[in-house]
Amino acid sequence: MPDKKQQQDIQQYQDKFNRVKPKPPLLKNVFWAFTVGGLICILGQWVQNYFLILGMGKKEVAAATSAVMVFLGAFFTGIGVYDELGKRAGAGSIVPITGFANSIVAPAMEFKREGYVFGIGAKMFVIAGPVLVYGLVTAFITGFIFWLRQGGF
Repeated sequence: MPDKKQQQDIQQYQDKFNRVKPKPPLLKNVFWAFTVGGLICILGQWVQNYFLILGMGKKEVAAATSAVMVFLGAFFTGIGVYDELGKRAGAGSIVPITGFANSIVAPAMEFKREGYVFGIGAKMFVIAGPVLVYGLVTAFITGFIFWLRQGGF
């Protein structure tokens, strides 16, 4: 446990650090996040409209659009484009479904040297795993409550 003098030194250091650290360009970051996120969503809308023109039903269109966007996110992560995009766009690149694909493929690519089982298989869900678990548990609880409200047992 730091004593009073150490706490004062830590606080003085933190104050000095906060004065000299560079300030992030907030407006520029917001612009790029909005622009890139919007362009990804426009691409998704274009894909959806294309499938609708082909005469697919609404459920099939939703599934096909999701599959195409996940594929594109994974593909561009695999060739190194999505990570570069993420450096510039920040949150604009992680919010759409393509960001989810990126969060699965990026760790798999990083650990591929460790093999298929202990590298790719074990590390693929490092980032996305908690999201999947939370989503599945939430869906189960919601479905169970819905089932009970419908008469249940």
